[in-house]
Amino acid sequence: MSNEGKVTIEPSCNSGRRRVLRAGFAATSLFLPVPYAWVWAQSEGTLKLLRAPKFALVIGNSSYKRSPLKNPVNDARAIAEALKNTGFDVAMKLDAVQAELSEAVHVFTQVLAKRKGVGLFYFAGHGLQLAWRNYMIPVDADIRSAADIQKHGVEVGTLLGGISKAVNPLNVIILDACRDNPFGSLGGVDHKGLSQMDAPPGTLLAYATAPGNVASDGEGANGLYTEHLLKEIAVPDAKVEDVFKRVRLGVRRRSNGLQIPWESTSLEEDFYFVPPKELKKISEQEEQRLFAQELALWEKIKVSKTPDPLMDYLTRYPSGRFSELAQFQLDRALARQGEKKVETVSAADNPFTKGTVRTDTNYRVGDFFRYRESDLLTKLELRIHGQRVTAINDNEVQFNKGGFVTDLLGNFIRNQKVEFTGTQFFLPEYSVGKRWSARYQRKAADWPARDVSMDFRVVTREQVVVPAGTFDAYKIEGSGWTQSNNGAFGINLQSRYWIAHGVRRFVAMETLNRDSYGRITASERQELVSYTQG
Repeated sequence: MSNEGKVTIEPSCNSGRRRVLRAGFAATSLFLPVPYAWVWAQSEGTLKLLRAPKFALVIGNSSYKRSPLKNPVNDARAIAEALKNTGFDVAMKLDAVQAELSEAVHVFTQVLAKRKGVGLFYFAGHGLQLAWRNYMIPVDADIRSAADIQKHGVEVGTLLGGISKAVNPLNVIILDACRDNPFGSLGGVDHKGLSQMDAPPGTLLAYATAPGNVASDGEGANGLYTEHLLKEIAVPDAKVEDVFKRVRLGVRRRSNGLQIPWESTSLEEDFYFVPPKELKKISEQEEQRLFAQELALWEKIKVSKTPDPLMDYLTRYPSGRFSELAQFQLDRALARQGEKKVETVSAADNPFTKGTVRTDTNYRVGDFFRYRESDLLTKLELRIHGQRVTAINDNEVQFNKGGFVTDLLGNFIRNQKVEFTGTQFFLPEYSVGKRWSARYQRKAADWPARDVSMDFRVVTREQVVVPAGTFDAYKIEGSGWTQSNNGAFGINLQSRYWIAHGVRRFVAMETLNRDSYGRITASERQELVSYTQG
């Protein structure tokens, strides 16, 4: 008897509630209303970061012997001043030669190791990559061949290694160093811009543009990237990851998609340049009210084919419960207007990164995915079921003649008689360290609507073996909460799933849910048995 129409799975909504130079250290954005600006549910780790000393090393190199730059010195001065205004102890070096730049990096990491403070490093100037290693170029560098890059440059890896050894609580590394290559065509240099690197533990690594691409030096007093960074640093109550997400959006808008900043993060705690004046734990009632506001806005714009409503949502909610869905819709809207996609150069043989993978959304009628479902704890097989694509439109993929419906990323919209609002479970793009939150409602005719809240993180890239084969996959872990159908008690949700390049559905998924008494309410593992894709 066929099980093809008996689809009961839903995305495992898992979760339970939830000097730098020794002599140097002495010594205006879209100010839109920031959601949740006056109420915060912070961990003890975040509170410790707010109390920790803050140190910054700021480098601006303009006066190169070949191809001088107009703005890096201006950028460095402006960034240094902005950081001082937010409580950083700042050391600045302008037009640094190799010896000065190397020494400044060395002393900076020593200070972080000794003082265990928050560290921020900023470099504006020329940067190059060679053999997947990134180099900051001092102003005295005379680069005429690929070998000269290693000889005259200062490797970013030296900085990252130093902060890893420092074991300080948090670092932000900003490289506005992807200007057009001033050294012509160098033999042995295969890629422009900087190479992709994964952030070390407790670090946010930010590039002015995506790996393998180049950035603008700007037409005004500052480079395009730093111009937007200066505005966003000054926004009160903005988490550091939200600062860089807004910078990315602003640079993309200003450059008409020619330059899109990029970040890699391994942060575990929230950090603020301008922290909230008062930290409070948000009440459940107020959290529900704020979520209802965000959900209402998302419902109005979720199928928008024009960019402006989506950009407005992302400016207001850069890490919102639907921000990844909004970003996907924005990409599609801008593509319709002719924006050419800036691709991250992510190569399998780059030893410094686990890479980046974009979700394959090119579903075809007839695509078929067969899964084996078993009990996660006992390993006993429960059933085999199939998922066949039977219809597709601009925003939905229908499986098994309407048995269930997803968006193009694989997030549930309807499952038999159950409807879902914006399940930000699956993403447009995955890279190790990426984290996001989701909150949605599960609506059924015979039960009151239930909220589901989840936090997710891409934890690693690994080989996963399932009946369909061995896959090089990204492993995502999630945790959160929901309520029982009658609302009598809470349910803690735990989930894992694996996404592999070229497979439009998940490769494997695990769910383990417990009620407030510790009793298991769901325990299952789904594994891909076979699949065919058009």
